[in-house]
Amino acid sequence: MRALVLTLSFILVVTVFFIGNVNANPYGSGIYNANVPYGDETSISLTTSGSITINLTPSTSGVLSTSTDTVTVTSSDVIGYKLYIKDKDANTNLVNGSFNIPASANGSPAALANDTWGYNTDGSSDFVGVTTSNVLLKDANGPFTSGDVTTVTYGVKATLATAAGQFTDTIQYTVTPETD
Repeated sequence: MRALVLTLSFILVVTVFFIGNVNANPYGSGIYNANVPYGDETSISLTTSGSITINLTPSTSGVLSTSTDTVTVTSSDVIGYKLYIKDKDANTNLVNGSFNIPASANGSPAALANDTWGYNTDGSSDFVGVTTSNVLLKDANGPFTSGDVTTVTYGVKATLATAAGQFTDTIQYTVTPETD
């Protein structure tokens, strides 16, 4: 039996930007009892469960195997945040030397084709392919001072045509505060 070990590592990027001028709201128009006291700055942070590993033994017809990453955003921003995902480099393949498993061509959730990989946030058996551009994973409203969790499920479907070995790629998550 040939075995595949697939490892995804994660780069965390927290992007904080503000558009235009920041002015105090007139008396009575702010958010009463907000988590950010008057005059304080908001905070935002992102953590993941770390690198994930997917072990599988391929078959003639293809075997699907999955693993999950837990992404937690902690923010005192009373408006909310946006969480994005993309492949870190210009190549969306899982790589093992000269062997590759390409990202799924699925632009919307669907079953993985043989010898491809993808992700979802609903834990189903339908996946989309990762891209080299930021894709919105979550648009969350409100402060999350205790953390807001998004579970990202990664899946790989492999046949005997896939070379044995360890394949890797790097995924980048980016979180930005809501600005309006």
